[in-house]
Amino acid sequence: MHLDARSTCKSESVVDCGVVSYEDGLQAQADYAALREKGEIGDTLLLCAHPSVYTLGTNAEVENVLDAGCIPVVQTDRGGDVTYHGPGQVVGYVICDVNARGRDLHRHCRDIEEIMVRVLDTYGVHGARVAGRTGVWVETEKIGALGVRVRKWISTHGFALNVDCDLAPFDGIIPCGINDAGVTSLKKVLGRDVDIEEVKARCTAAFEEVFLGA
Repeated sequence: MHLDARSTCKSESVVDCGVVSYEDGLQAQADYAALREKGEIGDTLLLCAHPSVYTLGTNAEVENVLDAGCIPVVQTDRGGDVTYHGPGQVVGYVICDVNARGRDLHRHCRDIEEIMVRVLDTYGVHGARVAGRTGVWVETEKIGALGVRVRKWISTHGFALNVDCDLAPFDGIIPCGINDAGVTSLKKVLGRDVDIEEVKARCTAAFEEVFLGA
C-alpha cells in the first residue's frame, strides 16, 4: 500500500495513517518530507502503528538482536540502535524543518521527547529523561523510544510510545543497546486498559503545543 501524502491528510498538522507496514511508513515519511522541503506543508506529525517488526538504526549492533524468532528485522535510516514496533504502540513521525527552528538537533530531540512527557503527564505518570540516554523513562524502565533522521534540515522518524503493547518481543533484543534497564508500557504503569485513540488525541495536542506553539 502506498500512502499518498496529500490524500491521507486529515488536518494541517497531524495525519493518522492507521496501521501500516514499516515500509509504507517510510514511504509516507518520504512523501511528507518532500512536501515540507518545498514549503508546501508545515511541520507535520504522522501517527501510526506497525505490525511486529524489529528495526536497526544506523548505529545498531547486530548482536543486540538476541532472538528475532518470526519477527522480521529491517534496516532503517534513523539514528540509534535496535528497537521493536508492534500493535499497541503509538508511533509518531515528526516531519519538521529543523533549519527554521534554529538548526538545534539537541533541542529537536528533546522536543520530541517532550511530546511523550506531556502525554504521560495527562495520565498522572511522570515521564523522565535519563542523562546520556534518549527516550522517556518511568523510573528505571523505558516507556518511549526516540530515533530521528535529518536530511537537508528536514527531519523524519520520531518516537514510539508503548501504550498497550505486548512487551514480550522486547526480550528478543537489547532495546536501544541498553542491557541494564527494562521496558514498560502505559497500561502496565496504570494497571488498566488505555484507549489508543485517546492517546493519539493527546499526542496531537502535545505536538501542536511543542512544535506549533498552539
